[in-house]
Amino acid sequence: MLKKSITAIDRWIRSCGRFLLRSPHASGNASLQKDGLGPAGERLAARFLTKLGYRILERGHRLRRGEIDLIALDGKCLVFVEVKTWSSAADGDPSQAVDAKKQERLSRAALVYLKQRKLLEHPTRFDVVSIVWSNEANAQPSIRHFKSAFEAIGRGQMFR
Repeated sequence: MLKKSITAIDRWIRSCGRFLLRSPHASGNASLQKDGLGPAGERLAARFLTKLGYRILERGHRLRRGEIDLIALDGKCLVFVEVKTWSSAADGDPSQAVDAKKQERLSRAALVYLKQRKLLEHPTRFDVVSIVWSNEANAQPSIRHFKSAFEAIGRGQMFR
């Protein structure tokens, strides 16, 4: 039984626990030192999307069912953006962490947002911004933008 527990913990550390083990404060980057990896990544993603012509409507929109990192307008399309920031690409691209469970939570949060604002008929999509921000001093982060990364999943009015 103990071996199973250790194996499960080891898997967790390898998959997502490295966020806790690798301190973003070791980097010389002032943005990382101030707030940590996640918030710095969300600010960077917002600036990146703004340069692409998106208009950022909300950041860190919290709902009872979860949080939507960024809500933006791309032309007439309302875009719900999930930002994933890692300090290393050793385990692959951060976008891989947006699994089916995360997609369903984002879909439900987006549905609540749309219902509250009476925007159910508005065109929407889900994007993912993946950022790998190395701990090396003065290293530039790698940013990847996945437009229309996934379709809404789950039950509700906006789902197929």
